[in-house]
Amino acid sequence: MVGRLALFAALILGFTYLVVPREGSPGDPSGNDGQSPHIAHEAERVDSAESGANAAWFSGDQTLARRGDGHFYATTSVNGASTYMLVDTGASVIALTGDDARAAGLYWNESDVRPIGRGASGTVYGVPTRLDEVAIGDLTQRNVDAVIVPNGLDVSLLGQSYLGRLNRVEISGDTMQLSSS
Repeated sequence: MVGRLALFAALILGFTYLVVPREGSPGDPSGNDGQSPHIAHEAERVDSAESGANAAWFSGDQTLARRGDGHFYATTSVNGASTYMLVDTGASVIALTGDDARAAGLYWNESDVRPIGRGASGTVYGVPTRLDEVAIGDLTQRNVDAVIVPNGLDVSLLGQSYLGRLNRVEISGDTMQLSSS
């Protein structure tokens, strides 16, 4: 029980970070455009996926570049479906948006949705699940714990249920290195 509470608390911390207005987000008083990461970084995603991918693919390493919002994002494969995720080292598990979960072949009934924690906007509702496979390049993990957050999550989160299985997650300057060796 304590382990589950810790897991959900860490998930909520990551979720809270996404819903609390900050520079460049909707509701930000700075006047920035507030585009979501799905829209604002589409071109960056393509460039990042192409640059350096060939060398990293065979080495067992993946390098991610810090985006303009200060975060790292990764194009992952979740159960074979391409999924764009914010790397959240503070989240205990992967948290999938409803759309990303459906794209990965995951389905649930409304009766499955239950409170999983609290965020800045109040109670967070979700569905615990297990993913068959999650991969970034050739860094593949199987049977990975996750939660589906059908509403209120703008981008899926790549948490410790995946990251904790890697041998190395290292941030140096504006790059994050993921390694299985």
